[in-house]
Amino acid sequence: MHVRELVCVYVLSCASAAAAQPDGQHDFDFEVGTWKTHVSRLEQPLSGSKKWVELEGTSVVRAIMEGRANLVELDVAGSSGHIAGVSLRLYNPDTRQWSLNYASLRSGTLTAPVVGGFNKGSGEFFGLDTLDGKPVFVRFVIACPAPDTCRFEQAFSDDGGKSWEVNWIATDTRAKGS
Repeated sequence: MHVRELVCVYVLSCASAAAAQPDGQHDFDFEVGTWKTHVSRLEQPLSGSKKWVELEGTSVVRAIMEGRANLVELDVAGSSGHIAGVSLRLYNPDTRQWSLNYASLRSGTLTAPVVGGFNKGSGEFFGLDTLDGKPVFVRFVIACPAPDTCRFEQAFSDDGGKSWEVNWIATDTRAKGS
């Protein structure tokens, strides 16, 4: 069973979701360019800890493959260290959904993808991953309240999607001239 199917079974009720959605091939077009990024990251997710760390840097988004994919380069740093990575986002025209695939340059490996799409300007993506060797559900939400400001929020659930703990908040502001 694929990640999307598992997530649909356990978290979403999406039997006809793909058929009801319009073609979303250009859903990420708004994000192409260079962004100033502020990241708040929960230091130890799902541990009961409430300690957040702050990082600043840039996010550069490039459309590739005629808009059916894009590549995001993230480079942020703060007192807690440095995070550099890439996110490959791929559009599937059959399901009309995107898969978001992240790789940290520190580990050199891809995380499990989150899959979903946009509805009325907001994106919601779900997947399965592991944290400290235990399975967790992942929810990733994208909301852009203004043309030059976007918020990216990641949350984990270790109880099958009954409750979620936000562990990553990135607020992006478009760089001047981008």
